[in-house]
Amino acid sequence: MFKKILIATVVCATSATTLHAQARPTATRPASLQVGVGWSNANTDYLPQRVNGTTLYVDYDFYHHLGVEGEFRYLKDGQSNIYEKTYEIGPRYSRTYHERYSPYVKALYGRGVFNFTYRGQTLANLAYNMMAVGGGLDYTLVRHINLRGEYEYQHWFGFPDHGLTPSMVTIGAAYRF
Repeated sequence: MFKKILIATVVCATSATTLHAQARPTATRPASLQVGVGWSNANTDYLPQRVNGTTLYVDYDFYHHLGVEGEFRYLKDGQSNIYEKTYEIGPRYSRTYHERYSPYVKALYGRGVFNFTYRGQTLANLAYNMMAVGGGLDYTLVRHINLRGEYEYQHWFGFPDHGLTPSMVTIGAAYRF
């Protein structure tokens, strides 16, 4: 009887270690990198109509729910040569629910370039410091592909009169490594 109890104890003790080792990689991940592209629609706070453009973004989540996002956006009015370009970087916080849904918030700082025109002639191409806050949802479509929907509000410092405060929505897709 003692021999059976000893064997059962040894089997249970060694199995628990093995099972723990199998479950550990699913609980931890050293980092996550995704690179994406999106289509943006914005209220520029300068023109009366909304404008469209392209967004490129890179997210690197380095610790649990914390990471950094870098973003480039180009918005151009189809009726004139007025455009906005932004280069931003900053922290991001995200959570994952049901293995597919990852809502996030972000706070970015960067540089915005505004191209002024009058009657088709370029008058100035000026750059301003800017900050942005936003949030959205990444949806895991398949293992390495995420779909994204987000809202972002920007404030450009030093822009004539009251500053520039564009707001935009973006939809896009990213490859996650």
